[in-house]
Amino acid sequence: MNISGVGTVIVPVGDQEKALSFYLDTLGFEIRRDADFGGMRWVEVAPSGATTTLALFPSGEAGSGGMEISFTTKDADADHAALRARGVDADEAVIRMGEIAPPMFTFRDPDGNKFRMVQQA
Repeated sequence: MNISGVGTVIVPVGDQEKALSFYLDTLGFEIRRDADFGGMRWVEVAPSGATTTLALFPSGEAGSGGMEISFTTKDADADHAALRARGVDADEAVIRMGEIAPPMFTFRDPDGNKFRMVQQA
């Protein structure tokens, strides 16, 4: 395996602007990424100096505890193959969105909790 750390915790939010205000104004976090993500806004925040970020993602799952943990890897294809070979419930293929996002895939633990593996340079 090539897991090198926890990259991003995806936090489902009902109102992205309200959530952003909370994390920036109330908690003092900073914006690490604010970009278009296939027609949606992708915003990541973190405390100053932190390596792990929170992605404030608009979702109908807001408040339901539907967070996802995003791990970083140097080789999404190798990890995808290794997890599938071990019988892990992982997406059929690595997601490739070109320049807007790095290669990634989602897998689930035995309880159905979702984890995302994202390739970082």
